[in-house]
Amino acid sequence: MAGGGSALDPAVAARLKRDDAGLVAAIVQQHDTGDVLMLGWMDDEALHRTLTSGRVTFWSRSRGEYWRKGDTSGHRQYVRSVSLDCDGDALLVRVDQVGAACHTGTRTCFEAGGDLGAVVGTRDPSGEDA
Repeated sequence: MAGGGSALDPAVAARLKRDDAGLVAAIVQQHDTGDVLMLGWMDDEALHRTLTSGRVTFWSRSRGEYWRKGDTSGHRQYVRSVSLDCDGDALLVRVDQVGAACHTGTRTCFEAGGDLGAVVGTRDPSGEDA
């Protein structure tokens, strides 16, 4: 990561709870349908770029560099909003996705992995869950 020198607002930076690599998980969601598109990682600089450019930037853990979604594929993500969760350890980035969100070419990164067959829970109709 670039290390130091990020222009991220210090008040925002102070609220982030980063992992040992200095990263925060960024869940990307389609703004109008609510579809969860993908998960990426951001450091302070990637978040700053996302908040100030209107496009989503991530830190690539495998390549060790910043990447802006869609620069090579054309499948851009235009920022609609960015929220921080209550613990400060996850971001929700609501976007207008153009094309596929996943590098495999699927609309979301959760299509290729498939359903894992979890038991479906049901609520007690009386509202008194056991």
